[in-house]
Amino acid sequence: MKKQSILRAGFTLTLLVVAIVLVRMLWVDYMFSPWTRDGRVRAKVVQVSTDVSGLVSDVRVKDNQLVRQGDILFVLDPARFHYAVAQADADLRRAKAQMAQAKAQMSGSQFGFTMKRTQAARRANLSGDVISDESRADSALLARQSAAAYDADVAAYSAAEAMVKAALVVQQTAELNLTRSEVRAPSDGYITNLNLYPGDFATAGVARMALIDSHSFWVYGYFEETKLPHVHVGDQAVVRLLSGGNDILGHVDSLASGIADRDNPTSNSDLLADVNPIFTWVRLAQRVPVRVHLDQIPVGTKLAMGMTCTVTLRPQTGH
Repeated sequence: MKKQSILRAGFTLTLLVVAIVLVRMLWVDYMFSPWTRDGRVRAKVVQVSTDVSGLVSDVRVKDNQLVRQGDILFVLDPARFHYAVAQADADLRRAKAQMAQAKAQMSGSQFGFTMKRTQAARRANLSGDVISDESRADSALLARQSAAAYDADVAAYSAAEAMVKAALVVQQTAELNLTRSEVRAPSDGYITNLNLYPGDFATAGVARMALIDSHSFWVYGYFEETKLPHVHVGDQAVVRLLSGGNDILGHVDSLASGIADRDNPTSNSDLLADVNPIFTWVRLAQRVPVRVHLDQIPVGTKLAMGMTCTVTLRPQTGH
């Protein structure tokens, strides 16, 4: 009986030790192993806006539609832009005609200036027996007047040339506005939460449509700070979506270098730190974003920005 009691006690003690070891291993694995259930699928969201303002005449996409880069998303009423191009063309032709007229006048002034200058120089070399001093002075004066007229015509031509360049810029801008009246997709992606219809007014610079870049999906895993020592850039990552399906393979791209400190906001009154009191024996680990690049997305896997997932890391050899 005594031997059986000793065996029972030893067996019970062994089970207790094994249970403690297992619980300890589970606790360490839960607290320090690089994994988290708090993962979010992220992507680039392009806020599509117009470069010009106008009335929407046609919307050529549907909600949740996949579009390719360069596809027309919606069109503004082009009538006003066509009128602007026609006006710019007319102004450019008028500016060119004025420049041609100024050039012709400058050429005539140059010829007259050359002739008067030559005449004044020739008379200045004649003796007083051939020409009077008054005629010599009049010739010099006419030469100076011709020079002033020529300089004025040169300035007028330069101004006309500048007007042509300005009119050309206005014309190119009008043509660009006409082109930009057709809003195109900046990248491949999905139209999301479409709320734009013909008849709406689009203001330049105001986003009217959201496009999810289909080539930009990544995952943010929010790891507790106690697990960060086991997280390294380049570590292999396995992403499991809450929706199920095959695992997605990736790797750690980067770690965030800062998060907001809610317990230490800046006071608006005196710019002093306003630290909230906390219980010293209750302290929750902060969660730090870890960016995971997706290397292999299984065929047929549907990714949507905001989906939740579990991220498990497999440290590289030597970490």
